[in-house]
Amino acid sequence: MAGADCLAANDWICGEYVRSRAQELTDATLQHVWITGVSVAIGLLLAFPLALVARRWRPAAGPVLGFTTVLYTVPSLAMYSLLLPVFGISAAVVVTGLVLYSLTILVRNILAGLESVPEDAREAARGMGYGPLRLLFGVELPLALPAVMAGLRIATVSAVSLTTVGAIVGYGGLGNLIYEGMNSLFKAQVLTASAICVVLAIAADLLLLGAQRLLTPWTRGRRPARAGRRIRMRAGKAAV
Repeated sequence: MAGADCLAANDWICGEYVRSRAQELTDATLQHVWITGVSVAIGLLLAFPLALVARRWRPAAGPVLGFTTVLYTVPSLAMYSLLLPVFGISAAVVVTGLVLYSLTILVRNILAGLESVPEDAREAARGMGYGPLRLLFGVELPLALPAVMAGLRIATVSAVSLTTVGAIVGYGGLGNLIYEGMNSLFKAQVLTASAICVVLAIAADLLLLGAQRLLTPWTRGRRPARAGRRIRMRAGKAAV
């Protein structure tokens, strides 16, 4: 039903609810996107050096991966409850929790991507005078991007879902509407907010997939060996 009667009838699908609560839905969606985006960005910034440490010092790999895995096993409600005394009732509770959850996926994928770089690509770059930093950012990271982006996509979709649990502290984005709707048995609110969450997750995944294809044009329909040769050719041109 699309008319005003659908509100009185408490229908699941109600166009009048979307029309009359458009601003509320927009505000909740923007908060949801902001929390998700900030959390994933901070998680990526923390995961990158952790992956480098685990790769550089092998004895540290086990503790780093083990610690991030343990964090991921903590239930979201328990995680937010543990963080509440530290940050108080604020968006920082939700953001911090999502950052900690994202580390498991991001650290493992970054580490896996870097370890998948062919050794001959590294040797070729070193032979051309590449130092450690130039080797990392000019050769290894481009070749590791598919694995890194795959982890980023999973972490982002997970964050879109877990943000809703932040409703327990009032910063759950669309989760606030879902929980309010469940408490009041407001069917249209629950379904509409849930549907927007699904759309956000799909849209984020597609955007990151598109970014991955733009950043790694050499992987389109080509085998990894060819990608490595292309990176080495680029390195050779830069050296010249």
